[in-house]
Amino acid sequence: MIRRRIASLALLTTVVTTVGMASATAAPGDTATICHSSLTPSGWVDTQWWNSGGCGPGFSPNTKQIKNLTGYPVGTQVNACASTWPPAGWTITSSYYSSGCRYSVVPSFNPNAWTLRRTS
Repeated sequence: MIRRRIASLALLTTVVTTVGMASATAAPGDTATICHSSLTPSGWVDTQWWNSGGCGPGFSPNTKQIKNLTGYPVGTQVNACASTWPPAGWTITSSYYSSGCRYSVVPSFNPNAWTLRRTS
């Protein structure tokens, strides 16, 4: 149990450090993996959710992949989970269900993902 906690803390520290450094130097479209307890940085969106032992027990799914949208040209379209609001300059053009965007343990086939378009 202690080894698992130490491993989880080490992974969380690595993820937080990576996201912190990635935010400052990330290119459009770069991705990172973070635990559910970490906020998605400004200019980024969630693109996938899953369960991972590295982010601890309890909440499932507990891990998310995030994508940097800062710097994309106007007219670009991307798909994102509806677990975070689109960054400024991005508009929701459609919503749909995606099994990769299930960010809740409660099963539902309601729309949980968006197609986003860069408008400004």
